[in-house]
Amino acid sequence: MTNDQASGSGPEPARPCSDLGRRVALHRQQLGLTREDVAARAGASPGYLEYIEERAAEPSIGFLLRLAGALNTTVAELTGGTVDLPPGFGKAGAHPEVLALGPTECRELLSTHGVGRVAVTLDGAPAVFPVNYSVIDNVIAYRTQAGSGPSAAAGHQAALEVDHLDDAFSQGWSVLAVGPAEVVTGFYESRKFEEQAYSAPWVGSGRYQWIAIRPTHLSGRRIRVPGAPVPPTAGAGGASGA
Repeated sequence: MTNDQASGSGPEPARPCSDLGRRVALHRQQLGLTREDVAARAGASPGYLEYIEERAAEPSIGFLLRLAGALNTTVAELTGGTVDLPPGFGKAGAHPEVLALGPTECRELLSTHGVGRVAVTLDGAPAVFPVNYSVIDNVIAYRTQAGSGPSAAAGHQAALEVDHLDDAFSQGWSVLAVGPAEVVTGFYESRKFEEQAYSAPWVGSGRYQWIAIRPTHLSGRRIRVPGAPVPPTAGAGGASGA
């Protein structure tokens, strides 16, 4: 035992952040907000928000409510209460409005990365597969395995759908991107995708084939409930997804 260990004056071991801290940081980054921004919204100091994100904190329910409001989400989502529930459990809101989204807002909501569902024809039948995608220079790109279901999009018109559901207020949006899909074979484009992709596929290694969808048509809808908070679009500086 060293003198530092005996006296307790050695460096404090790193303390891992909690699930709450990771979710708070993720929501903040997706909205493109700084800690100072969120702290001001929640009526707290930036230092306390840093503590929430980086330590195993147990804030009061009052602060959690303010924090959830500042991040345009719910206490249940911040604390992991919805992790094992499929989306869409909320009941329909009163007098919902259905709004058509223009191409600009669709692009903002697609943002730069996320999890989407790509629709393909496989063995003569329609099939849908979730993929981790990135938007790079207006091209939707995802990695998959040659011969896999998502790779069947190549050489055809393909559709990729992304959405966001707010169970607390029974509202949300969906965006559909349609265009020709192809296997990326060019060295420079493949390298660009590798360098700029937000994440590797969640399903693990072995997915080296890049599929690029070049959208020729974007459409979307938003369901909004009067009186419910309206979250900012990804164009506010953040990015959505998994």
